[in-house]
Amino acid sequence: MNMMAKEEIRSQFSPNEYSIIILDECHRSGADSYQKIIDYFKPELLLGMSASPERTDSFDVFSLFDHNIACEIRLQQALENDLLCPFHYFGITDLEIDGESDEITKFNALTSDKRVQHIIERAEYYGYSGDRVKGLVFCSNKKEAAELSNKFNKTGKYSTIMLSGDDSQEKRESAISRLVSDEISDRLDYIFTVDIFNEGVDIPEINQVIMLRPTESPIIFVQQLGRGLRKAEGKEFVIVIDFIGNYQNNYMIPIALSGDRTGNKDNIRRSLMEGNNLINGASTIYFDEISRKRIYNSIDSANLNRAQILKKEYQNLKFKLGRIPKLKEFDEHGELDPLRIIQYSKSYHNFLKSYDPEYCTSFSKEQEGILEFISYRFASGMRIHELSLLKFLISSPELLDVWEEHLEDTYNIKLDDITKASVRNVLTNKFFRGKVISPNLINHEVDQFAPSSELIEAISDDIFKNALLDVIDFGIYRYQLNYSNNYRNTLFNLNKKYTYTDVCWLLNWKAEEVSLNIGGYKHDKYTNTYPIFINYDKSEEISASTRYEDRFIDQSRLIAISKSQRTISSDDVDNAVHGEERQILMPLFVRKNKDDKTSKEFYFLGTVKHNGHLQEFIMPDTDNKSAVEIGYHLNTPVDSNLYEYITESTL
Repeated sequence: MNMMAKEEIRSQFSPNEYSIIILDECHRSGADSYQKIIDYFKPELLLGMSASPERTDSFDVFSLFDHNIACEIRLQQALENDLLCPFHYFGITDLEIDGESDEITKFNALTSDKRVQHIIERAEYYGYSGDRVKGLVFCSNKKEAAELSNKFNKTGKYSTIMLSGDDSQEKRESAISRLVSDEISDRLDYIFTVDIFNEGVDIPEINQVIMLRPTESPIIFVQQLGRGLRKAEGKEFVIVIDFIGNYQNNYMIPIALSGDRTGNKDNIRRSLMEGNNLINGASTIYFDEISRKRIYNSIDSANLNRAQILKKEYQNLKFKLGRIPKLKEFDEHGELDPLRIIQYSKSYHNFLKSYDPEYCTSFSKEQEGILEFISYRFASGMRIHELSLLKFLISSPELLDVWEEHLEDTYNIKLDDITKASVRNVLTNKFFRGKVISPNLINHEVDQFAPSSELIEAISDDIFKNALLDVIDFGIYRYQLNYSNNYRNTLFNLNKKYTYTDVCWLLNWKAEEVSLNIGGYKHDKYTNTYPIFINYDKSEEISASTRYEDRFIDQSRLIAISKSQRTISSDDVDNAVHGEERQILMPLFVRKNKDDKTSKEFYFLGTVKHNGHLQEFIMPDTDNKSAVEIGYHLNTPVDSNLYEYITESTL
C-alpha cells in the first residue's frame, strides 16, 4: 500500500491497469495513501474489506463503495457458523492500581514485580491450546509494554519482545515468525504491544491473548479478541485473559461479547451474569466475583444514552446506507436500537432535527406533539390495538368498520368492551400521564372510531403522514417480532419487561396509576386484575416498614409480603388468597434492581395463585406494624437463567 501510494511507483501503471482492486482494512481509506490509489486507478470493481468500518473519526468509508455491501457478518454469527476458532474468555481481577494518580507511581505499580508475577500465574493457570504458548499481550502504553516484556524475559521462563508503531515492518515480520515457529532456536513466547496488532495482522497460531488495558470501545475489544480467533492446524481454541480493573468503561465488555444494542443497563447486567449463554457453540465466558462487581459498578455509573453516543451510532448506519435511515432499517442492519433515540428525543424527527444538519423537514407544534406521542407510547410495539387502529385512521379511514375483524383475522385478538374502552381512553388523552402529552387522535363525540379533526388536519401534509406511518409500521413490526406471543389470557409476553405504566395500559385500567399508588400490588375492581410487583434487590436506605423480604423459594414458589399495617383479614390480602376462585387475574412482575434510574422495567413471570402459605408478623424495626407473608405458586416456573440472574447477589 505504501509503495503504490508513491507517485513514482503508481505512475508506472495505467489507471486502467487492474480490472479489480481489493482494499484490505478499507476503514483506513480516508488516509492520504489510500486516497491517492483510489483517485488514480479506475478498476471495474473496487472491493473493500474491513472488520470495523464504523470508524471513530467520522469518515464515511461506505461512500467510497457507493454504499454497496456485498457481505456482512458479526462476531456472534461467525462463531455460530464455525468460521472462527472457539475462545475461552476469563475476566479476572487486576491488581488494585487505579487509586494512583501520580503517573510515575502508577507506572511503577503497573510494572511491579508483584503484578508481573500475578500476570504470569494467571496465564499459566488458564493455559493455551497446543504444545507451547504463542501469546499476544495488549498493554496501555509503549513504556508499560516495554517494561513488562523486559520483566517477563528476566524470569528466565519466557522469551518476549515489545513491538510498537515505531518498529519497522521487517522487525514486525521477524517477531511474528519467531512467535509462530516451533523450529527456530530464538523463538518467542509473547509479543507485547499497544495497538498495532488490533487489526490487519493475521497470526492464526496465536493461542493466548492477554489484555492488560482498559476497554476503550466494544469495537476495539472485538478487534483485539479477534487476533486469536483465526483457525490453525492443531489449535482447538484460544484462551483470552482480561485483567479487569476499576475502569470507567468496563461496561463495554459485556456489550462487546453480547452484541447488545439496547443500551439497557438491566440487559447488560444480565449479559454479564449469564456469561456462557452470550455465545453459541463451544466458546465460554467467565468473570470472577471481583471483576463482575467492578463491571456492575461501571454499568451503574455509565450514561449509555448520551447524545454523543446516539449520534455516533446513528451516523454509522447513515454512512452505511448513504441516506437517512428509516426506523426499521436500524433493526435490519443490527445497529442502534431506535427506541433509544425515541426515549432520548421523544421522536426520531426531534433527534434528526437536532443532530443531522442534512435533515431539513419541519412540522407544526401540533404535528410534532402527535408524532412524539405515537413514537414514545407505541413504537415499542407492546400492544397492537392502537397501532392497528392508527394505521386504519391514517391510511384507510373508509375501512374502519372492518378494523375489529382485521384484528381478529390477523392477530387473533377479539375485542371486548373493556378493551375497546381502553383504546378509546388512550387515544383521547384520558389514560397516560407524564412528560409526553396525549393529543386527541380519535373523535370522542361519536360512538364509532373515527379520526379527530386534529389528526385529519395533521396528515393532510404528506411528508408528516409518511413520517407518522414510518413510526406506526415500525411499532407493528416490533409487535410481530417481540410481543405477539401473548401469555395465556393476557397481553403480556413471558420474560419480557414492562414498566408500571405499561402494566396499567395492558391490563386496560381506566387511567395510568403512579407507582406510589400501586406499591407492591393493587386490585383494580374495574378490570378485576391484581398485578404483583416485586423489587428483589432492595436498598438498605429505605424504611423498615417498606423493606419487605419478598423471596423465591424455588422457580415455582414465591413468598411476597403485603403492605404494612395489614392483617390476614385485610381486603387486599383476602383477594390475594381467594384470587383464583374470584377469577382475579394475578400477573407477577419482578425486577432485580429498584435503584436503577434508567432500567425501570419488571420481568413478567406469568400468573400466580395462592399456595396456602399465610403468616401474619410484626415487621422488624417498626412500631408494631403488622404485615402478612403470602405464598404464591407460579403457573409457569421461572426460566433457569432468569431465575439465577434475579436471585443472584450482585455483591
